[in-house]
Amino acid sequence: MILRCAIFDLDGVLVDTAKYHYLAWKELAAKLGFDFSPQQNERLKGVSRMDSLNILLEVGRMRERFTAEEKEKMAQEKNARYVAYISKMDSSELLGGAEALLRQLRKRGIKTALGSASKNSQLILQKVGIASLFDVIVDGNDVSHAKPDPEVFTLGADRLQIPYQDCAVFEDSEAGLQAAKRAGMAAIGIGERKNLPSADVVYQDLTQFPAERYFKFIQ
Repeated sequence: MILRCAIFDLDGVLVDTAKYHYLAWKELAAKLGFDFSPQQNERLKGVSRMDSLNILLEVGRMRERFTAEEKEKMAQEKNARYVAYISKMDSSELLGGAEALLRQLRKRGIKTALGSASKNSQLILQKVGIASLFDVIVDGNDVSHAKPDPEVFTLGADRLQIPYQDCAVFEDSEAGLQAAKRAGMAAIGIGERKNLPSADVVYQDLTQFPAERYFKFIQ
């Protein structure tokens, strides 16, 4: 297999914004009168904002209590809390190996794409200083189907005109890895194997990823 394109999830792979998502959801849960634990938060990884809200309300046993309009207002409130957190980010919050790998791939002619459920990806990439290291950015503003639907990945490959089988996806969520597999892409897990059963291979972080083993570098 010749891999010509690397597609990266954002949260948990390139930057640690997951902690800010959790804090924002936890604050919303507290306002609604219940606690939301880090373990319960694992169910939200790679999931769209509205689906995440429904999971949160399910945890609080109040999923059917609110109208669609009320849910939309709560999702907007959560996002406002989250944006307030990420607006203070800088390059120090890049995860280990992220910038170095992106630069290495681009230097060798490998296309790079972002494939994230986040609707705030542009702000985050600008804050941490790596927006210019992507050939294409696809996020929650571009797609109508959340992971494990592969749309966020296939759209990036389509925009780059690269066959799906020539793409590798870097993901920290099981839903994202399932999406990669559905698209026929290599699924590279970032994190712990026990949480990523669909991954073809798992690395703890991007510092451990041996790029030369996977990608056909263009000299």
